[in-house]
Amino acid sequence: MSAAGVNGKAVPSEASSNELEAMRGSALYNEDLAPTKAEERRWGAYEFAALWIGMAICIPSYMLASSLIAGGMSWKQAIFTILLGNLIVLVPMLLNSHAGAQYGIPFPVFARSAFGVLGANIPSVARALVACGWFGIQTWIGGQAIHTILLSLWSGWRGVPGGIWICFFAFWAMNMYVVIRGTESIRVLEDYGAPFLIVISVALLGWAYVKAGGFGPMFTAPGKFATFREFLPFFIVSLTGMVGFWSTLALNICDFTRYAKSQRAHAVGQSLGLPLTMTLYSFIGIAVTSMTVTIFGAAIWDPVALAGKMGSPVAVTIALAGVVVATLTTNVAANVVSPANAFSNAWPRGISFRTGGLITGILGVAMMPWKLLANYETYLYNWLVGYSGFLGPIAGILICDYFLLRKKQLSVVDLYQRKGEYEFSRGFNWNGLAALAAGCGAAFLGLIYEPMRVLYSYAWFVGFAVGFSAYYLLMTVRVPEIEQAQ
Repeated sequence: MSAAGVNGKAVPSEASSNELEAMRGSALYNEDLAPTKAEERRWGAYEFAALWIGMAICIPSYMLASSLIAGGMSWKQAIFTILLGNLIVLVPMLLNSHAGAQYGIPFPVFARSAFGVLGANIPSVARALVACGWFGIQTWIGGQAIHTILLSLWSGWRGVPGGIWICFFAFWAMNMYVVIRGTESIRVLEDYGAPFLIVISVALLGWAYVKAGGFGPMFTAPGKFATFREFLPFFIVSLTGMVGFWSTLALNICDFTRYAKSQRAHAVGQSLGLPLTMTLYSFIGIAVTSMTVTIFGAAIWDPVALAGKMGSPVAVTIALAGVVVATLTTNVAANVVSPANAFSNAWPRGISFRTGGLITGILGVAMMPWKLLANYETYLYNWLVGYSGFLGPIAGILICDYFLLRKKQLSVVDLYQRKGEYEFSRGFNWNGLAALAAGCGAAFLGLIYEPMRVLYSYAWFVGFAVGFSAYYLLMTVRVPEIEQAQ
């Protein structure tokens, strides 16, 4: 199974019947990890744009934008930081998309080419644990929204013991229902949810505009930084946070592009869907948060708390219904697919996609998301910047391996076999793991050694550069062997 072309245009390749038969007998294979068939590749540019609209319009995105205002940026500085961060992360995302669209393979299988058929479990589980944390955060937000809706509709709900926890686990069950229905249900959810989310978001902006008497409060509010020298440290950390926000999907995006009709379909859909949606929705978050100062006398950066102050039960219900839908579409697509595939990859014969999704749900609760949302500093500095130091090196290693060393050529049969091209040393590519350790070590050196703090502030960038470079240097001695095997 190799790259194919029609009239010079790259098209997805498909495993032959003989290749599938060889793979099915392997302990590294199950139906959820198998290369997608031609009839399964139905996602066009609209589906990918809708996917990103559904994922980007979420409460953490809103809070991310609000955190920049809370940290002292003006609205122009915040919008620029968000747009730049998303344009940067779009590059590795499109690069890592290629293997999924070309070979129909998910992220854990793709990672086998760089880390070994067993070693791939390390980066895929690392990505999965971050997703579990995000799943818990999103589920807590969705539960809060349901709780607030019930309070607005029935005052007696306030007296129900453990009401917030009932709502939390009810929303958790909604997420698990979509997981059990399978990957196709995610596509349907995104297709119908995306237009609804756009309408709700614009309506929220319109409500704030009318209540505040225009955009004046936002346009006239200056940032707290008097000079560029004062602004730069916060900008660096914020930009890393922006990149870190979607550095998760920059790794496992092939979990979705494996269903793409073509390379062009996912590239166009993602290029339009991600940066534009994130920037637009961030503008809404910044504008509404700024105007709440005029409306309520204080900046309210939590949209769930804001909706609870709207007064009318109908307005509260409609606004929070949008929160619930936004959270559900993001949570299932961004935070369940990757860990479900990762856990399935760790034990292909024993864990299916659905079982992996249930494991994700359980771990998401165990990670206590209510603490991760304690304040904007914990959210931005510790959570977003922190995990980006782990994910940056993985992205650098995968891109170096696939594009620079393997020239986009993979043996899909060997990805599912022991003793094949990707066996390395008993299933582990120690060069890949050493490069990963070097990238993480460089990024976190700044966390433990204050004079090198800038390394942590640039955690994703430092990790990516060191991981990419170290992997290339360690693997160059293997380049002739790789080319000979192909």
